[in-house]
Amino acid sequence: MDLATIGGGSAAVSLLDALAASPGKTGTVTVFEPSPHLWRGRPYGPDLEAVLVNAPPGIMSIRSRDFGHYAAWLGERAADHLDPLMGEPLVPRALYGEYLVDTAEKALAALAEQGWLVRVAAARVTEVARSGAHLALRTDDAHEHHAGHVALCVGGGTPPDVYGLGGTPGFIADPYPLSDTLNRVPADGHVAVIGSGLTAVDIVAALAARGHSGRITLLSRSGVLPHVWQRPNGRQPRHVTAENVSGMHKARGNVTLDDLAGLLRRELADAGEDFDELLTDLRATATDDPVQRFRRQFAAVDDPRIGRRVVQQTAHSVGPFAWPLLPAADRAWLRHHSRTVTSVASPMIPRNAAVLIRLLDSGQLTLASGVDTIEPVNRGFRVHDNRGEHRAEIVFNAVNPPPRTIPAAAQDLARSLVDAGLATAHPAGGLVPADPRVHVVGDLGGGRSFITSSIPGVAAQAALTAKALTTASGDF
Repeated sequence: MDLATIGGGSAAVSLLDALAASPGKTGTVTVFEPSPHLWRGRPYGPDLEAVLVNAPPGIMSIRSRDFGHYAAWLGERAADHLDPLMGEPLVPRALYGEYLVDTAEKALAALAEQGWLVRVAAARVTEVARSGAHLALRTDDAHEHHAGHVALCVGGGTPPDVYGLGGTPGFIADPYPLSDTLNRVPADGHVAVIGSGLTAVDIVAALAARGHSGRITLLSRSGVLPHVWQRPNGRQPRHVTAENVSGMHKARGNVTLDDLAGLLRRELADAGEDFDELLTDLRATATDDPVQRFRRQFAAVDDPRIGRRVVQQTAHSVGPFAWPLLPAADRAWLRHHSRTVTSVASPMIPRNAAVLIRLLDSGQLTLASGVDTIEPVNRGFRVHDNRGEHRAEIVFNAVNPPPRTIPAAAQDLARSLVDAGLATAHPAGGLVPADPRVHVVGDLGGGRSFITSSIPGVAAQAALTAKALTTASGDF
């Protein structure tokens, strides 16, 4: 079998690790990745120590179903990064990147021992076309390669420039790595951050770690901040499970949002908790004062109630399985409430929440909602929002790309796959393979939930892809 993996980030690492654990076939694996930070992807390259992994080790294993793989790799170093609020180690993203590199190198060595020929090409694939019984891959260095299977592991999209500020001095279109972009920020300058999600939180935490003394404003249309992680309690859901959802689907032929709510209701009843109370709280996400709500979230880190923990966990574990089974109207309803769902499913770590609380208390940090326009002016920017008009010297773009957005560097590649009939563009974003030789691992997959894939989600996709590859008929 000849496999071409387009992209060399976390999705590719997980796929290679899964292949190495699936002996039986051999052949050639070629990984195409032009970035100098091979295996790390955009999120886990070299950066500031203050830029932390936003989840505990138990859900950051790149190996599917081996939840202790990353924790075992971390070993004694975990004690150096223990977050007392979370009760778990929270490490710099660059250190997690080392884990990815080490895992990839071990997987490549294992594949080579099994008889695979493994190659890494520092080139960007711009086109995939049919070539007889094979697929032809053309790269930006004018070379052509042939493969029997192609795995798309290109990662997520690039942040959109919502206010058309690209190229304006003082506008930072992509904040990462913060070790580079923060060097453009005057120590006492007023910084505005477009967005109020996890990327915005990263920027604020990094500015604080560098001793920034100027004002910081989070600019958001909705004003919704992410929820705050609660201390893990080790409890596993018994009702909200993929097995129960599958059983419903087999028995009745459909699964609705009301069905999922019923499972959650039973889950909470077992713990002596009120489903309606949780639902009322979640519905208030978009209407509560965001700062007061955020303070309550921070105060509830040790709250023993399981409701939000179950929603957060199962949004990533059960959600991707249940999503395609839901009626279109239910999927549309969830998309309409995507800001709330995302806020709960992808919370911020307590350490960063503590930084934000401190800056809010001092008045250095403010949250501006209802942002209308941001325009360049002499030596800075003018912002119009619900409070009126104010100025900023530096503007960071922390807007998350829409779900299933095709990265700018992969636009030509995606177009070629569609033109060749190897994939189709999904109406909600991303690509759907139209040929059994094409596989997608990660957020490029069309028809999936709007929630960004977690590391366990990526690992699950990689395991399924490895199984499909190693059981595929033929020698391609």
